[in-house]
Amino acid sequence: MNWDRIEGNWKQFTGQVKEKWGQLTDDDLTAINGRREQLEGKIQERYGYNKDQVKKEVDDWLGRV
Repeated sequence: MNWDRIEGNWKQFTGQVKEKWGQLTDDDLTAINGRREQLEGKIQERYGYNKDQVKKEVDDWLGRV
């Protein structure tokens, strides 16, 4: 699946995002609004991951949805 599809259907994917990254709040997900860079930044902020680790996690998640 490509990111354009996720961005276009963001509200449908927010539940799956919360399952994977439970520390993200509803407000975070609203602010992210389907933008990958915003998602990666919030994951870094909440979990303390480095940029490469976040990119890999998001890529892995994207491969599963």
